[in-house]
Amino acid sequence: MECERNAMGFALQMPCSPVMIKVLIVDDELTARNFLHRLIMDFVPEISEVRMARSAADARNILHDFEPDIAFIDIEMPYQNGFELLIKLKNPQFDVIFTTAHNRYAIQALRFSALDYLLKPIDPKELMGAMQRYLAKRSISPRRRKVYENFLHDAQKKEAKEFRLAVTSSKGAFFFSLCDVLRIESDRNYSIIHLTDRKKPFVATKTLKHYEEVLGRFNFIRVHKSHLVNAEHVMRISIGNDFLVLSDGTRIEISRRKREAVLNLLNVT
Repeated sequence: MECERNAMGFALQMPCSPVMIKVLIVDDELTARNFLHRLIMDFVPEISEVRMARSAADARNILHDFEPDIAFIDIEMPYQNGFELLIKLKNPQFDVIFTTAHNRYAIQALRFSALDYLLKPIDPKELMGAMQRYLAKRSISPRRRKVYENFLHDAQKKEAKEFRLAVTSSKGAFFFSLCDVLRIESDRNYSIIHLTDRKKPFVATKTLKHYEEVLGRFNFIRVHKSHLVNAEHVMRISIGNDFLVLSDGTRIEISRRKREAVLNLLNVT
């Protein structure tokens, strides 16, 4: 059964749930804090308590006697940004949704690190989607710290091609340079990542569509409904243009529907 809430002219739905969630909002802008607080109160009935901090230092003081389930943390703040706040906390026991108004590289690094985020000004539907993902998982683990650290690594790089891709699985979080990824293969709701230096493929808990969205601008090409390939590892194309040969000798079929687009992307005439 689902509960429908109408506010600010929107009609949105979230599952009925007895779960009561405590929230911390960390943002140096008063207007942004108040706006997000209003959205949360209007659209998320599961929220039982909200506290707000205007800086990383303020947030640390609040966390001395407040244990949130989830924190909405602004990325860019004076003195100490949202990621530095998290890295310096010894063992944060809450999940995080980051908020940001701009900074293209920060957004790309967030996507590479598989972290959830909302773009400002925050859209109510995007907020609902983020909360639905949180309610579906509600999982905090030590691997989060490594993911946050990976974000900081990526955000400090001058070129996105130097980013490390965070891949989560049942065994934890792993980080790979893009040049080490040969191809990614679909397996229903999972993806099989084939790497240059691994004998066994790596099974990730994300769909191929997710990796296509994240890696499409970095020379990864969807050649088939089941395959995304790193163009840097394409050695040759068959005479009939019906398959690719990768650097490890693997032959990957090119679907008829995608053939023209693939040849254009590979500059084959």
